[in-house]
Amino acid sequence: MRFFLDLEFGDTASVVTLVSVAAVAEDGREYYAVSSDFDPLAVHPWVAEHVLPHLPPTSTWKSRAVIARELEAFFGSDPVWWAWFGAYDHVALCQLWGAMPSLPRQFPRFTLDVRQLWEHLGRPRLPEQESGLHDALMDARHVKVRYDALAEAAYRLGLDV
Repeated sequence: MRFFLDLEFGDTASVVTLVSVAAVAEDGREYYAVSSDFDPLAVHPWVAEHVLPHLPPTSTWKSRAVIARELEAFFGSDPVWWAWFGAYDHVALCQLWGAMPSLPRQFPRFTLDVRQLWEHLGRPRLPEQESGLHDALMDARHVKVRYDALAEAAYRLGLDV
């Protein structure tokens, strides 16, 4: 099953500081969580300005360990992950389980990139995200919208994605 991801994170150090994670399954299920294991006062100023205002109350935030367990149940077996500019999203997601060898066996070791698919298909016009930029759940929903538009464009070209 395809899952469309977005993660917000605090920096690009060797350990990516997870702020929030969202996944939208192609069957319509959604997952969203904010990590309680980051310091809102220590994030990059851009994150403080663009991401933190979208977060729910701190009383709803969860530990990385809880998020990892919940995502294992949400993803099930043999998920296919898609993201827009997915490299850091993949790293931030996988670091929930520690080093790469600790990633559950059923999970992919890569995230497919919707942005790369867009380039490959010649940059066709895509629906714009009207609101909720840098809100992980709104962004993950829009990753799916973009993927669906690109899959239709690929179909018209006789390609399978």
